Amino acid sequence: MPINNTHGSFEDILCAAGPRLRHLCQALRNLVASLDKDFVEVVWLRQEIASFGVGPKKMTEHYAYIGIQSSYVNLGFYHGAALRDPTHLLEGTGKRLRHVKIRTDAEAKNPAIAALLRNAIENRRQHKHAV
Repeated sequence: MPINNTHGSFEDILCAAGPRLRHLCQALRNLVASLDKDFVEVVWLRQEIASFGVGPKKMTEHYAYIGIQSSYVNLGFYHGAALRDPTHLLEGTGKRLRHVKIRTDAEAKNPAIAALLRNAIENRRQHKHAV
């Protein structure tokens, strides 16, 4: 798992999240790691996000990010508009980006979240090989 600490580390994200959201950030990162053993992680402290992909390029190779909000954690998908979402968890109206608000451990452990991540990972892998 390549980690780019140029902008910050995941530990910085955990500190920024504070005690109330820290465990959700860690649970989501663990989920990404369990689904994609070769993920590339880049942290942008200014945006308070940890981003995950099949390569280092944010908008073309990354599939998801963990973003800290005041009372929840966003699990964002860079190409979320193209994902299958049979349980209608994804929010957002932009051209590409979608997100899911994670407030509890139960929401982080929802099998539909893992399914979205699997789909996003596969989408980016296919895109990378097609280019």
